[in-house]
Amino acid sequence: MLHTDKENNPADHILRVTAAGGAIRAFFADTRQTVHTAAQLHHTSAVVAAALGRLLTAGAMMGVMLKNDGDLLTLKISGDGPVGGLLVTADRNGRVKGYPQNPMADVPNKPNGKLDVSGVIGAGTLTVIRDMGLSEPYNGTIELRTGEIAEDITYYFAQSEQTPSAVSLGVLVDVDYSIRQAGGFILQLMPGADEKTTAYLEQKIGGLDSLTSLYEQGHTPESLAKLLFADIGYEELSRTPVAFHCDCSRERARRVLLSMGQEELKKLREEDHAASLHCQFCNREYRFDDAELGALLEKAASRGKAQH
Repeated sequence: MLHTDKENNPADHILRVTAAGGAIRAFFADTRQTVHTAAQLHHTSAVVAAALGRLLTAGAMMGVMLKNDGDLLTLKISGDGPVGGLLVTADRNGRVKGYPQNPMADVPNKPNGKLDVSGVIGAGTLTVIRDMGLSEPYNGTIELRTGEIAEDITYYFAQSEQTPSAVSLGVLVDVDYSIRQAGGFILQLMPGADEKTTAYLEQKIGGLDSLTSLYEQGHTPESLAKLLFADIGYEELSRTPVAFHCDCSRERARRVLLSMGQEELKKLREEDHAASLHCQFCNREYRFDDAELGALLEKAASRGKAQH
């Protein structure tokens, strides 16, 4: 077992490094607590926890690649498997959230005993949306290659961004459905990387254990960077704490109701005498009673008068 320095590293974080004199950029993530939080919030089956955890980890790392604080990344998987689909959003500061369409979807394990993530997702598409405050967000969609997510993200980088990449994602679910390990890495060859660097990277990746096995052995993002790049030189550029973060609020729910307009609010109050809004990302429920709907109706009415 490795002896690692956890005190200097946040529990969940992304390490960004550059190696081989800038020919390689890399992101290493430990996301165990983040994935555990998501699995608990959504009451997922083990295989859905693994699928959602992989996409959350990929989203968090790709989010760190964004340039500005207001930028937002969305990863959307639409499949014909039992889970239906997965949606994840992330920003450049390590805040990530996501949800599965069918949290309790399940399929038998693979013959080797591993969770069948591709089986629960099925055939479909991966869409990557980067909202950078422009008139139109950048949008790229590919057909899923395997449904294992890491291979699909690798293919996305090659097809949509012409960036040769190696992506590894792993989630180890314990017998009590808690998340024992979760993390990933994205390694990318920069323009101008020579054949020697490419061959070195391929050889190093080819000899690695699975990511969850490496974390079970005690590895961290920092020790993985050293394991891969010590021979060619590397520099640690930043550490970004990662957490499951949903920005929904009661005030935001109130604004949604207000945006429905006077007639809809009146109908809602007369028929139900209450309203509930549910956040898909964190499963919070915001309930507004008859009196609160009355106050919103008055506000909507005064807004209507002001506009005339």
